[in-house]
Amino acid sequence: MAQLLQGRPLVIAGPCVLEDGDVNLRIAEHLVRMSETLGIDFIYKASFDKANRTRLDAPRGPGLDRGLEILSQIGRSTGLPLLTDVHEPSQVKPCCDVVDVLQIPAFLCRQTDLLTEVGRCGKSVNIKKGQWMKAEDMVGAVEKVRSGGCTDVAVSERGTFFGYGDLVVDMRNFDRLRDITGCTVVFDMTHSVQRPGSGSDGSSGGSRENVRSLAAAAAAAGADGFFIETHPEPDNASSDAATIWPLEELEPLLAHVLELWRTRERCLSDKPTTVEWKS
Repeated sequence: MAQLLQGRPLVIAGPCVLEDGDVNLRIAEHLVRMSETLGIDFIYKASFDKANRTRLDAPRGPGLDRGLEILSQIGRSTGLPLLTDVHEPSQVKPCCDVVDVLQIPAFLCRQTDLLTEVGRCGKSVNIKKGQWMKAEDMVGAVEKVRSGGCTDVAVSERGTFFGYGDLVVDMRNFDRLRDITGCTVVFDMTHSVQRPGSGSDGSSGGSRENVRSLAAAAAAAGADGFFIETHPEPDNASSDAATIWPLEELEPLLAHVLELWRTRERCLSDKPTTVEWKS
């Protein structure tokens, strides 16, 4: 198994859901260019189906077959590792034939059959922490995936419900999740600023303007990597338009966050200074 989730800093980026036209490839090609300028490796993320939409008529994406075809084309064209969500055990095998990392959506992080099947497929796995769960609850999810033999597992912090329509990020969770699970811990920069179901049409709202400050705080607090959804025209994105990050602003955002991350790493690697007190 390739240890794709062990590299630090880890950066997962891409559109929320695969769309028509060339937008998917445009985003991937932008990530390739950024990889050279920022000196980091990206994992390209996109969903073929948004199966947890609030409304029945909400856009869901191209579906499994067409979605995997698009992802396969992106992988061949750019060489980027690929990540996508799986929602049920029957999707795991076809996805394993195309992508490098399988992702468990937050709402499904307790689904035993899904987690164990994903763990058996021989791919890396990223598990989103449920919005209602404390850090300690993720031990069971990780154990289920590892029971199938998977050794490359990451856990993503994406905020915890605070009342009915908002999320709060507990910065202590980066150390907690790493200590109790032994996994790489990723900060989900864009989903953490959502206000679930707050849109007038039942879609999720959010505050994109808070992405920068929360990501900076996570870099200082000990996140091992970052997850961000991005789009060249955020307001026209098929999903999560209120929080998805503008593609043209992605490089300066990540440059800022990664500098803070590297500063923290340097501080931790320095030997502590002993101070002698004189009476």
